[in-house]
Amino acid sequence: MPLAQKEQRRQKLRWRIRTTISGTASKPRLSVFRSNKDIYAQLVDDTKGHTLASASSREKDIFSAGGNKVERSAKVGKVLAERAKAAGIETCIFDRGGYLYHGRVKSLADGAREGGLKF
Repeated sequence: MPLAQKEQRRQKLRWRIRTTISGTASKPRLSVFRSNKDIYAQLVDDTKGHTLASASSREKDIFSAGGNKVERSAKVGKVLAERAKAAGIETCIFDRGGYLYHGRVKSLADGAREGGLKF
């Protein structure tokens, strides 16, 4: 499958997911973006359009800890959960962003659950 078709497929899935999922200040949306090299996650309040907390595998403390991409994704989830707790957030809605719930995306979700987020 050519890359353009892959991106279009993911966008269709993403839009379909976003029609049913929306975050609020009390229960934000945990949005995931996965590139070939890194992974990014943020808690978004869709009513105001604000990011409440974020984490990525490009941060120095996560990147310098080493490990493969799946292990770094779990660390991103744990760091995001800690930042969410500091912001007073305990529950969220998981938005996989059109990616399969497998590998790095699943690892990030498991890390966030270990850190104390509920979804």
